[in-house]
Amino acid sequence: MNSMKRVFISFSHNDIDHVRGLRLLNSNPNFDLEFYDQSIKEAIDSENADYIKRVISDQIKRSSVTVCLISESTHLSKWVDWELNKSKEHGNLIIVMAIKGVESAILPSFIKDNDVAFLSWDPIYLTQLLNQS
Repeated sequence: MNSMKRVFISFSHNDIDHVRGLRLLNSNPNFDLEFYDQSIKEAIDSENADYIKRVISDQIKRSSVTVCLISESTHLSKWVDWELNKSKEHGNLIIVMAIKGVESAILPSFIKDNDVAFLSWDPIYLTQLLNQS
């Protein structure tokens, strides 16, 4: 249990249902995926960008891995690139995986600029990556 990774999930708010699905896999005793979810669970009740950045930054600093879930609209998020840059600054391992059913998508700039691999949805492989990190 102590080997569980602290994971921050970066995603477009439009994909919250898919994120909930990942969180359900994490809590499913019949599935081997286990991690401490350090990401934002509820929308931050503020329009103050500096405050939002501080809250997200604290969450990222408490993690060692950032999993970015990609859909067709992720590249439109004003936060995903910032979260990935902050994760890189913090030294997090960054895993970029499509949500279930997405085969191709326009990728956020950070992913293209840093040549991060875009992986197909595969929760078993995600488990392996988290266990190896």
